[in-house]
Amino acid sequence: MARRRSTPTDRDTLLERVRALCLAQPGAIEKPSHGAPTWFTPGSRGRVFAMFDDHHHGAEHVSVHVAATHEVQAHLIAEQPARYFVPPYVGGKGWVGVVIDVDPDWNTLAQLLHEAFAMVAQPRPRRR
Repeated sequence: MARRRSTPTDRDTLLERVRALCLAQPGAIEKPSHGAPTWFTPGSRGRVFAMFDDHHHGAEHVSVHVAATHEVQAHLIAEQPARYFVPPYVGGKGWVGVVIDVDPDWNTLAQLLHEAFAMVAQPRPRRR
C-alpha cells in the first residue's frame, strides 16, 4: 500500500501537535537543528530528546525521531514495523522513528516523548 505524501497543511497540523507534546515536558526548549524543529532539555547544555522529520532525505513519511534505548527501539519495531523504524543517524544509539502521517497513535507518542525527555535529562555519569 502506497503512503500518501502529506501536504503543507498536514505538515503544519502534525508539527503543532508534536510541538505541544514536546513542550509539555518541564522546561523543554525548541530550536531548529539541521533545518528541522528539534526539542531539547532545559539549560545551556540541553540535550536533544526529539526531532521532527518532514520527508528529510526523501523519507516516505512525516515522523518524529525520539530518544530511546535499544531495547525499546527493538520492541516497538518488532511489534509494529509500519509505525516504528530505525531513523538515520541516531538509530544506532537506540532512537526510534515514529510515523505520524499515517494513523498516528498520539497517546503512545506522548508517552515515548515523556520517557525520552526523562532519559535524556538525567545527568551523564562523569568520566574518570
